[in-house]
Amino acid sequence: MRAGRFAAAIGRGIARVTDRPLASYQTAVVRIGFAGTWLLFLLREFPHRHEMYGPDGPWSWDLAQQLIAGNGAFSVLMWSDSRTWFETVYALAVLSSVLLLLGWRTRTMSVLFMVGVLSLQNRSVFMGDGGDNVVHLMAIYLVFTRCGLVWSLDARRARRSRAARARGERASPDRAGPALWAVLGFALLLVSLAGWLSAWWAGFFWSLWAIQGLWWSVGRRAPGHELRSLLDLIADVAHNAALLVIMAETCLIYATAGWYKIQGSRWQDGTAVHYPLHLDYFSPWPALSELLAANGILVMLVTYGTVIVQVAFPFTLFNRRVKNVLLAVMMIEHAAIAVVLGLPFFSLAMIAADAVFLPTSFLGRLGAGAARARERLFRRRDRRDVGKGEDRGVSWPGARRPGAPGPAEPAHVGFAHERSGT
Repeated sequence: MRAGRFAAAIGRGIARVTDRPLASYQTAVVRIGFAGTWLLFLLREFPHRHEMYGPDGPWSWDLAQQLIAGNGAFSVLMWSDSRTWFETVYALAVLSSVLLLLGWRTRTMSVLFMVGVLSLQNRSVFMGDGGDNVVHLMAIYLVFTRCGLVWSLDARRARRSRAARARGERASPDRAGPALWAVLGFALLLVSLAGWLSAWWAGFFWSLWAIQGLWWSVGRRAPGHELRSLLDLIADVAHNAALLVIMAETCLIYATAGWYKIQGSRWQDGTAVHYPLHLDYFSPWPALSELLAANGILVMLVTYGTVIVQVAFPFTLFNRRVKNVLLAVMMIEHAAIAVVLGLPFFSLAMIAADAVFLPTSFLGRLGAGAARARERLFRRRDRRDVGKGEDRGVSWPGARRPGAPGPAEPAHVGFAHERSGT
């Protein structure tokens, strides 16, 4: 009897992992969070980009080439030391971040986002803080997730296509996707022939390119075919495995940080937080830092509280209520670090990583609230336009009087697990 129940439980677990992509909203928030964090960082450092990652940096191109030749890291900036090539790569990194944030062609943009992150960070390994390491890892993991199923332009396009088919209309053909696939394939061919990619990276990128082409071809020619179902299953398993890795990585970051802090004498006596508050580099608001450092009890509580929260968090995953409380505490703590210590991008990266543990019900309410706010905003604009048209005696096409019934609009974006080709 027990063996039968155990086998049934395993069967249900396997079915759940392979049946659909889990935590679609959480992975969407992770996508938006890390793309936004990297985008803001690139924009803020735009005036200093040459000194940080470009030809004017203290870590010269020759030194970076020697290091990468030894450790096998990936950076397209090593293909040329020209200033024009650097500007092109930096601009593409910004563009891919924007498009991934919006969720446009997320499968492709996640790969280009990873290329931009690895290229810049591996060019100058001594730049950045702990947040860069988190962005570095998550950029790789996002490639294997279906992070555009909700809250993305891809999800909106898929929903409109399904609505058109439900009305018996023919959906407009997808031209941008195949064109982008062909252009990137041609660029990958040139790079491979030039010998700029190692065998491992060439195989990796060509595999992703071929899988994307197969996915699009099967979805267009045989959307209900068994091969499409098999591709869906493989994508779901890869998504769920990458999601598990993201969760494990986040727990590992907190666990190692907490246990290393326990070994430090300053963390043991409760004074560790006192010292960074007196460093000019970590004091963007000197008056606020002095005010906090002057309160010994507050410093002790923050010091011990940080260690307790970081060590305890991985164990609270077994209790949803306690986990949610500690998750809120950690996000508030990172927000305080951003303000008090002047580490905004580190804090944003950690908050984006924490978002993978946010409850789906909370994200659902958040999305519904944003949709209602958007609907009210557009309704006010419609009323304002109608008023202007009436004042001038103009009848605007499609305008309606305030309170008149209008066409039905979706309450929010993607509140269903969608099997789309994003």
